[in-house]
Amino acid sequence: GQLPTWLQGILLRNGPGMHTVGDTKYNHWFDGLALLHSFTFKNGEVYYRSKYLRSDTYNCNVEANRIVVSEFGTMAYPDPCKNIFAKAVSYLSHTIPEFTDNCLINIMKTGDDFYATSETNFIRKINPQTLETLDKVDYSKYVAVNVTTSHPHYDSAGNVLNMGTSIADKGKTKYVLFKIPPSVPAKEKKKSCFKHVEVVCSIPSRSLLHPSYYHSFGVTENYIVFIEQPFKLDIVKMATAYIRGVNWASCLAYHKEEKTWFHFVDKKTKKEVSTKFYTDSMVLFHHVNAYEEDGHIIFDIIAYADNSLYDMFYLKNLSKVFEESDKLTSLPTCRRFVVPLQYDKDAKVGSNLVRLPSTATAIKEKDGSIYCQPEILCEGIELPRINYDYNGKEYKYIFATEVQGTPVPTKVIKFNIQTKEMLCWGEDHCWPSEPIFVPSPDAREEDDGIVLTCIVMSDPKKAPFLLVLDAKTFKELGRATVDVEMHLDLHGIFIPEKDLKTETE
Repeated sequence: GQLPTWLQGILLRNGPGMHTVGDTKYNHWFDGLALLHSFTFKNGEVYYRSKYLRSDTYNCNVEANRIVVSEFGTMAYPDPCKNIFAKAVSYLSHTIPEFTDNCLINIMKTGDDFYATSETNFIRKINPQTLETLDKVDYSKYVAVNVTTSHPHYDSAGNVLNMGTSIADKGKTKYVLFKIPPSVPAKEKKKSCFKHVEVVCSIPSRSLLHPSYYHSFGVTENYIVFIEQPFKLDIVKMATAYIRGVNWASCLAYHKEEKTWFHFVDKKTKKEVSTKFYTDSMVLFHHVNAYEEDGHIIFDIIAYADNSLYDMFYLKNLSKVFEESDKLTSLPTCRRFVVPLQYDKDAKVGSNLVRLPSTATAIKEKDGSIYCQPEILCEGIELPRINYDYNGKEYKYIFATEVQGTPVPTKVIKFNIQTKEMLCWGEDHCWPSEPIFVPSPDAREEDDGIVLTCIVMSDPKKAPFLLVLDAKTFKELGRATVDVEMHLDLHGIFIPEKDLKTETE
């Protein structure tokens, strides 16, 4: 096929690539050593390259020829021949886990730099052109967080907005929202922008020892949307996991009898909205988008009725998935919540406070809290992306993968929220990755542009390829076949040519 002449830049992807080191194996797919891969678009041609992230974790494991650094689903142990004293010290030092820097989930842009990220306090700078691994940054040196999300947001000024959890710092467990500036003042040329991290706001966890797990959050023009879900980390269990010989993932539990709480932070005042908004228990990983309309915050998320998704990705379970014997017990649903920030304070108990045309409701309770129920937009989609120019604004289209029954996607879809119309691309034996929308330079409409996705083949005789779709029609424009073993990955970004530093710089 043909690529649009304006498509110049790099599609950078990240995900787990190596699951066996020597005779040892990771338990969970999300534990594998990070493998970066890129597609560079230059004058109508595509160049592919891939490279393992040379994290300290990677280097230690490869040198020892076994897994020596623990990951979320795999606990690693020191050499059993060591003396009892060394073992005791090792057990103690694992109480506050020294987390891995195997940054395998996403890529983040900060100023002119790019970082591989995961959900620990470490990120790794990389060169997007050569995929070389550069500096290691420890968030906890600049802001009190032990874990962070790998789905940050970017504002128009180039600031990165992210959040992390501060575990039992001064006896308080809290969720911390922080901002990383794109550059440092001229007189501090040598310093990193992380030295200027600003804490926007902290939200105390509802439970000191059981903070909520979260993978992403939402932003609107004036607010930050954070969902405290009853899928929680047990800190005491985590501190003793090593001694008990279990992995950290076993310290995550879903409390389906509990509520899910919505937090809205005003960006200007840096204060949380005082009204208590909540919904039924659910598990979510991905926010789609959020925006404000007439005194309401509207936000769309992909949610589940339980936490079976994480368990499906244990490698012992994945083999069952491919034999089709293991099905997701809860399909992902795209839910829209409509939350009235401004409402009549004298409204009757039991009345619906939503004033916009939507089947979503917000019911006033006796104690003044507001119980929200969503409108279901569609079912069976995951890895949602949007035209990021519409982030925090009213929008129409979601680009995502279709997930039916098993957690491995089989189609790429474009969903029109207003008409509920869905366009699909799919072929036999094709497993697509998260679709990334790239706007055309002279875009007038939200879907003027293309969609890029990497296709891994389930038939080993067939080569994987990069697929380029017209975002409007969802017709195939072209594909670039790659003669390598490509891995299913997680997330990534498209870097336009203008955002790439030239080699000389």
